[in-house]
Amino acid sequence: MLHPGTRLTVLDGGLATELEARGFDLADALWSARLLADAPDAIEAVHLDYFEAGADIAITASYQASDDGFAACGYSREDTRALLQRSVALARSARDRFHARHRESGRTLRVAASIGPYGATLHDGSEYRGDYGLDEDALAAFHRPRLATLLGAAPDLLACETIPSLLEARAIVGVLHEHASARAWVTFTCRDGAHTSAGDAIADCARFLDAEPQVVAIGVNCVDPALVTALVRTIAMATAKPIVVYPNSGEVWNARAHRWEGTATRFTTDLDEWIDAGASWLGGCCRTTPADIRRVREVVDARTNA
Repeated sequence: MLHPGTRLTVLDGGLATELEARGFDLADALWSARLLADAPDAIEAVHLDYFEAGADIAITASYQASDDGFAACGYSREDTRALLQRSVALARSARDRFHARHRESGRTLRVAASIGPYGATLHDGSEYRGDYGLDEDALAAFHRPRLATLLGAAPDLLACETIPSLLEARAIVGVLHEHASARAWVTFTCRDGAHTSAGDAIADCARFLDAEPQVVAIGVNCVDPALVTALVRTIAMATAKPIVVYPNSGEVWNARAHRWEGTATRFTTDLDEWIDAGASWLGGCCRTTPADIRRVREVVDARTNA
């Protein structure tokens, strides 16, 4: 059950896969981050469409962006800093455009700067395994410059997402401690209904993050929708913080073949079940669309007004 006073919040849906659906080829190591340089207007348009669909929070196109990743593609450190901060500016611009269109909406919209896992930069699917071979200090060193740069663009919070292990979550939290005013959510990828992709008990992850005041919400993302109810129930026993869920469409990413496989099982049929289990921040990840988020908005509004 939801904790008393918890407010239901709608996140956006898939960004990169929505850009691919609109005709952009993202089959390279930078994924959607490449469009920060090549087609920023397209990113802003997707953000705006998600706000129009009912999202309260937009997640920026910085998931797969990093100093090392941009450097490998020929970008300077100054270019990287500018592109990372552009990711926040684009989401903020989409928010401004929404408010200009809907001056009487009364909606509070926020921008969450995406902090993807180390594995995302490897472009080999290891964010779904966590087998990097790096220790906590090395992971912190990787996350530190990007996190600082994104905070410099003044997002409302950070989305530390698709994290495969408690080890990487600890590293990120350690970097958060260097920025006392920063607030973040942390969401994990999971192999089953009780464990992260790396095999940590999700309950242990929730207990660790529950004790961290800079972490404002805890949950899972880019997981099979069929796993969400069990994961939420377990997390809910370990924290009173809002529980975030934004699964993928039910399809599976084949990193070797660079394609999605399987059958989409639209998660919107299970939204009430997830809310009853304790989830309060709800959205979609890969292969979900503005239409899916519109349905999330409908369910949230119905629950809020019941």
